[in-house]
Amino acid sequence: MIELDAHDRSILAALQEDATLSAGALARRIGLSQPATWRRIRRLQEAGVLAGTALDLDLEALGFTVTVFLGIKLATRGRVSLEDFERAISAIPEVQSVQHVLGLYDYRVRVVARDLADFERILRRRIMTLPGVGDVEANVLLSEERLPGPLG
Repeated sequence: MIELDAHDRSILAALQEDATLSAGALARRIGLSQPATWRRIRRLQEAGVLAGTALDLDLEALGFTVTVFLGIKLATRGRVSLEDFERAISAIPEVQSVQHVLGLYDYRVRVVARDLADFERILRRRIMTLPGVGDVEANVLLSEERLPGPLG
């Protein structure tokens, strides 16, 4: 685990807000020189704290207006390997994330769809037909507030 000071935290908070900021722009924002800021960014990358950048797509602008969280319990653990299930569900284009969890369900899956009829089609034709799928619980996302996390 890497030790973070106030400048490191400021860099991380700024990059969480806008990952396209240059070292110069970050330096001006946090009150350090550009070379010192660049060295800190490099140190955070080498330590694995900054593991890359991701593009945040506006799914609604792309026509995906429904997000559903599924709780999936596998029916027969011995007959279907977890890896096979994960590979099969990950191949469904509308599936955004697959999380193997502990609790009532074996998996938590985030699915996007164009509307509820589209979601029903995805559920019936793609997800429920996967080998080993048992109980499924669906929770439709009504709203979401993204928080900066423990550093922001």
